[in-house]
Amino acid sequence: LPLMYNSSVSASETRRRAIEALQAVGLGDRLEHKSNQMSGGQMQRVAIARALVNNPAVILADEATGNLDTRTSFEILVLFQKLHAEGRTIIFVTHNPEIAQYSSRNIVLRDGQIKDDTINTQIQNAAEALAALPKQEEE
Repeated sequence: LPLMYNSSVSASETRRRAIEALQAVGLGDRLEHKSNQMSGGQMQRVAIARALVNNPAVILADEATGNLDTRTSFEILVLFQKLHAEGRTIIFVTHNPEIAQYSSRNIVLRDGQIKDDTINTQIQNAAEALAALPKQEEE
């Protein structure tokens, strides 16, 4: 959808980018599915793919892992850490303090006021946390 408003991108490039973004969020096998054929977590990942498709320098992620299971949440955190390593800024809003361990800077807001602003010198590696999760059984 975001690429429909970018006239400098050809139809073939639009499709390539859409496929790439969906694969990045683990939905490469759902390319032809409609929204009513997806779970809430899958629709959340489609929203993340839409945010990525134009290769933005800054990504605003408001509760991006809020409706996702643990494994998928870590897959998204791995993706965000990769994008950050590539030089992108990720502004990640969460109510889950455990998620904050995976970011380089944490700003705590309460009632519209900054209550804490710290640099995280011991950033946790999301890929390692993902690898440590119990293996999923094949369906």
